[in-house]
Amino acid sequence: MPVTSSALPDPGPATTLDELAAGLRALKVWAGDPAYGVITARVNAGRPASDQVGRTTVVDCFRAGRRRLDGELVAAVVHALHPDTGYVTQWRQALRVINGETRAAAQVRVQAGLPEDLPGFTGRAAELAYAREAGIPVLVGMAGVGKTRLAVHLGHELLREQRVDRVFFVDLRGFHPDPAQPPADPAAVLDGFLRLLGVSGQQIPYGLAERAAVWRDRLAGSRTLVVLDNAAGAEQVRPLLPGAPGCVTLVTSRRRLPQLPGATHCDVDVFRPADSHRFLDAAMPGIPAGDDPDATARIAQLCGQLPLALALVAGHMRAKGGWTLTDHADWLEERHGAGRLDTGVELALDVSYRELPDGERALLRGLALHPGQDVGEHAAAALSGTTVEHAAERLAELAANNLVQPAGPGRYTLHDLVRAYAAARAADEDRRSERREAVTRLLDFYLATAAEAMNRLDPAEAGRRPKVSPSPVARPALDEPVAWLDNERTNLVAAAVHAEENGLPAHAVQFSAVLFRYLIGGHHLEAMTVHERAARAAERTGDLAGQATALAGMATAEVLTGRHEAALARLGHALQIFQVLGDVPGQARTLNTVGITETRLGRYETAARHLTESMNLHGTTGNAAGQARARTNLANLESRLGRDEVAVPLYEAVLRFHEEEGDKVGEAVALSNLGGAEVKLGRYDAAERHLDRALDLDRELRNAAFEASTLDFLGTLWTGRGDSGRAVARHQEAMTIFRRLGDRHGEACAHNGLGEAALVAGRVADAIAEHTAAYGIAAEPGVTDPEQQARARTGLGHAWRAQADPDQARREYERARALWASMSSTEAARITAILDTLYRKDHE
Repeated sequence: MPVTSSALPDPGPATTLDELAAGLRALKVWAGDPAYGVITARVNAGRPASDQVGRTTVVDCFRAGRRRLDGELVAAVVHALHPDTGYVTQWRQALRVINGETRAAAQVRVQAGLPEDLPGFTGRAAELAYAREAGIPVLVGMAGVGKTRLAVHLGHELLREQRVDRVFFVDLRGFHPDPAQPPADPAAVLDGFLRLLGVSGQQIPYGLAERAAVWRDRLAGSRTLVVLDNAAGAEQVRPLLPGAPGCVTLVTSRRRLPQLPGATHCDVDVFRPADSHRFLDAAMPGIPAGDDPDATARIAQLCGQLPLALALVAGHMRAKGGWTLTDHADWLEERHGAGRLDTGVELALDVSYRELPDGERALLRGLALHPGQDVGEHAAAALSGTTVEHAAERLAELAANNLVQPAGPGRYTLHDLVRAYAAARAADEDRRSERREAVTRLLDFYLATAAEAMNRLDPAEAGRRPKVSPSPVARPALDEPVAWLDNERTNLVAAAVHAEENGLPAHAVQFSAVLFRYLIGGHHLEAMTVHERAARAAERTGDLAGQATALAGMATAEVLTGRHEAALARLGHALQIFQVLGDVPGQARTLNTVGITETRLGRYETAARHLTESMNLHGTTGNAAGQARARTNLANLESRLGRDEVAVPLYEAVLRFHEEEGDKVGEAVALSNLGGAEVKLGRYDAAERHLDRALDLDRELRNAAFEASTLDFLGTLWTGRGDSGRAVARHQEAMTIFRRLGDRHGEACAHNGLGEAALVAGRVADAIAEHTAAYGIAAEPGVTDPEQQARARTGLGHAWRAQADPDQARREYERARALWASMSSTEAARITAILDTLYRKDHE
């Protein structure tokens, strides 16, 4: 057993790799200071020989001066020192924040179908036959060789032959040229696949292994084709394999994947000359040969027999009316002979690009400046400074010339090679000021549209959000504002990061303020990224108000992930700035968050003081909505103190206010908290009505954090009614969401709820296990939630009492009473009564 020293290290406050490495060294000491060889052995336990790591590699994780750390290895080291899933997740999150990769790898688009099988497919007969017979065919080859097109064509053949009934397709981004677009996280891919299979968000497990198990279970007995395009390596692919008879997997990659079980590698090379000839004949029907009968062979040779290059050149040739194949070959040779380009694909790209109209060329250069993964027609219009209609036409023309690839209705992506080429052209042809103007228009579009989406989603907060520049182009329809925000979330986060890194600080600050309410609804890591970038930008430019607002936003995300002490430190900094500025609304908002945090830490007197001050300050500025939110949190405090009969009328008053104002966010919170208080008072019918209404609103708003809390209250309601089956189902739904959000406070609540439900069902051992887990989480450094600790100790007392172990029950009740008393909760008196009963029985 490890000999622990002081508290378990919290990785959350780390802001550099050196600080994170120092945290690892502290964790090693906490775990009893095992030798590096021991840690290495633990890391390698259960790993295949090909994935084993050496002692030196492990030691490097602990050293200062590293420019980068392997996230998976750090997670494995942390697990070797303290094998708790939630704790390991905290380290993953911290490293992602430090690396600036926060959730970039987790943003990925999946498709329930294949991309279009483009006309003119030719050749590849041997590769097709080989792939058909392989177990898990991995199509391997260089960029532009046609791996994806081959996989898509084979997939369409399998569908036509009815060998498979459905398809899932994903671009794993294994070799994207933009470092801001790292390879896709397989856990995120599985999240998308499972949703396409109809699994609701709250039913999707948190861990990668658990998601993979559900994925395989859902595919069992089906005939499903899974296309995993552009894979980085075996580790990325392995969890995504269906592993079910009747299912087919196709993988494409630029490298071989020898560690992938069951894989058969199919090398995809450039076209053979005969295949190139057939491809060009099909792509350019009716073009005469001219004087040179070998013109087609010359064209193919100049393109290096590379399929992408051939397709690009063919597009150019179709546009040259009256030219013969000989003319085309001569012209290509002249360009190549002038030493302007070296490789076939560069030649093809240059030919295709230079034959485009000016508008299409400008748009292609602009697309290479986009910081996100894909681009819609409205964003393309902003980049190119034109109308949405013209942008749509130009995108269609670029697609016809194989320069962009469709990625869904009205959305497009660029092949890696095309993006790199277009970026070079932009650097050569456009002045820096022009490129900056294009990106600024793009950011203005995203900000203006996001602000309008948020105003529709949460009109009560419209006055708090900053005034942003108008959109340079017509905005898309926002009938479903959350759907637009969800669809563009990856691009919005990328835009905020780009703004901070590229000298557009005001935009970075505005993204933080505009997206605050949306991001805290369940996108906590993205919130940390956006607010942290805004705080940096504001500090550099002396924007104190922006810095304080961003710091408060970061703190809110930290509270929601259970990092309470770190949040208080950040809130203290923000409050000081607001006080210096004389910003009363900022002080009121910050004090409200301080009060919430102190409440979670069980510091109820301090919390009440801050919440009351917040409410009073909101009153001085006439902010009735702010007063209502502070009053809600004061009611929460009363409920925690065991005074639910006082809390209920407070919630009811707040609910009436939000209903009159049409504030659905405030209404959802009030309904959920009111229902939770009514559950504790045993008013189950009223509680069910209020909680069901809250759940409907939570899901309408797509606020996962709200939804999880309401589900947890519903679980407690059904426990109170004696229906442990329904209670467990609700608590498990809540637990899944809490884990996905990284909300450790929520996990503790759900564990306690599951323990209470288990005891009602007579499953005493399960009750003990759940309450023990709840206490472990609630006592973690950085989480430290005394209410859930006390609830867990109380539950353990009940369980040991049911187990007919009065001595153990008394010990747990004593601990519970001390905790409740430290919070001045009326629960302490109830536990005292139970203890008095136990002591009397002892003396009978």
